[in-house]
Amino acid sequence: MLAEIRIEALGAISAATAEFDGGLTVLTGETGAGKTMVVTGLHLLGGARADATKVRSGSDRAVVEGRFTTTEVGDAVSARVDEILDSCGADRDDDGSVIAARSVSRDGPSRAYLGGRSVPAKSLSGFTNELLALHGQNDQLRLMRPDEQRAALDRYADVSRPLQRYRAARDTWLDARRDLEDRRRRARELAQEADRLQFALNEIDLVDPQPGEDEALVADIRRLSELDALREAVQTARAALSGDGDDAAADGFSAAAAVGRARTALEGTDDTPLRALGDQLGSALTVLVDVSGELSQYLDDLPSDASTLESKLARQAELRTLTRKYAPDVDGVLAWAKDAKDRLSALDVSEETLSELQRQVDELQVTVVAAAQDVTKARTKAAKGLSKAVTTELAGLAMSGAQFAISVSPLLARADDTAPLVLPSGETVHAGRDGVDAVEFGFAAHNGTDLLPLHKSASGGELSRVMLALEVVLSASAEGTTMVFDEVDAGVGGRAAVQIGRRLARLARTHQVIVVTHLPQVAAYADVHLVVEGVSGGTDGKKAGAKSREAKSSGVRRLDDDDRVAELARMLAGLGESDSGRAHARELLDAARAERAAAD
Repeated sequence: MLAEIRIEALGAISAATAEFDGGLTVLTGETGAGKTMVVTGLHLLGGARADATKVRSGSDRAVVEGRFTTTEVGDAVSARVDEILDSCGADRDDDGSVIAARSVSRDGPSRAYLGGRSVPAKSLSGFTNELLALHGQNDQLRLMRPDEQRAALDRYADVSRPLQRYRAARDTWLDARRDLEDRRRRARELAQEADRLQFALNEIDLVDPQPGEDEALVADIRRLSELDALREAVQTARAALSGDGDDAAADGFSAAAAVGRARTALEGTDDTPLRALGDQLGSALTVLVDVSGELSQYLDDLPSDASTLESKLARQAELRTLTRKYAPDVDGVLAWAKDAKDRLSALDVSEETLSELQRQVDELQVTVVAAAQDVTKARTKAAKGLSKAVTTELAGLAMSGAQFAISVSPLLARADDTAPLVLPSGETVHAGRDGVDAVEFGFAAHNGTDLLPLHKSASGGELSRVMLALEVVLSASAEGTTMVFDEVDAGVGGRAAVQIGRRLARLARTHQVIVVTHLPQVAAYADVHLVVEGVSGGTDGKKAGAKSREAKSSGVRRLDDDDRVAELARMLAGLGESDSGRAHARELLDAARAERAAAD
């Protein structure tokens, strides 16, 4: 619920604050006083495009701030609101309310704020659209559009689940269809690419590189290039350790034997420190024996001729052929080959593969058609109920002879359609994201007149009542939402105006309803009556030295009972101070109150 709105420097309003309660609140005032600026402010909170020309003359920026409470909304809406607040890092006030704000600079961009945090206008819109439903004269014009008419029917039909299934099936079908069309269109190109990939894979398979093989070859080739030096070094070291070499045997020297004698000498004493040193020499002796053995094995593994080096060099040349073409190293070549195999499997353009893909597309199309028909059935059934309900509401709005009807027909595909879908009836329709249906509102204002599309048959006043009738019928799906109507009674008067007041009062039983109106018959049904009135005074903020002039400003005031009578009298005939005007206004107000009390 909207608890409060504060406006600064927006249009005719210099600074004004309005508090709202539940039920029906009306805003009235003289033409040009700034009533519509309240709705403009709410549109700004709803994320509407900022218009710098709305900034009051002499001010640098306009500010709109709204305080919202969420205790009245359902669990689903409350959960979505909490999710939006959490994603923005926004905070609630101590009383649980949330402050949303929008500033519009005369020279720069607008700013949006939610719960004390600066947020994108889209985030602000996501929050306020959960709690506010704004209906102005532009919204009445939008009702003429086919997509808006379909959206209104979908609200009544609640097609969210079948529509979600249809969209998922449609996306899968379109992906498969595009893949098939792409393969057919690029068959020759893809076949050439497949041949190139297959040739490369054959070349790699023929060489059969192993992971890390190129690095191992470099080490082997380096070792083989220094074969004599390595053999001499190993023999010298082994002879020094174990005495196996000719020179060592002549000298009778062996490192292992020397360490063994030293160990025996130390262990033969009774001195504890010396025996400990003997144990250490035992460990050293073990290392010497192990190293000597490994040197012997290394020497045995060294090739005995130069042909091994030649074969290693030849293998290195084979690998370099691959690394020049496909990747910097062998591991990269193997990764490229894996990707190429995956790509090759996706490039199959054989007749068998294309036939299989066509079969899959056909099966998916059957699924899409079934899902689309489920959506169509739900809409067709709901169209009858919504048509009857709106026609009944129109009768209550002093249009007893009016007829409202909704047609749901196939949305036929064009010749160049990107998503044609063939129905079991043989019709080819456009498989749009929102289904395959064309929804159109029909309207006849009187008995005996032809039922024509709404945009061809409804006047401004009739369109206002059609929209109000729709909102009354659809309101059950948005219980707790704040509904704002800007001159929904435009072009209406007399008995029809009374009926509009009654319907708005009825709507206010389950919603907070805020109405900008010029009709006293509507204003009389309000729970709260606010008046937007001009206040003279101040200057227009021109630069110093310029001639100042008196600027017109507006404020918002809540009316008590006597003031309401005076305002209704002014609205009736501009006779706010006359006894006859006040008497007529009092009679109108008392009658509305009595009627509402009886309804409750």
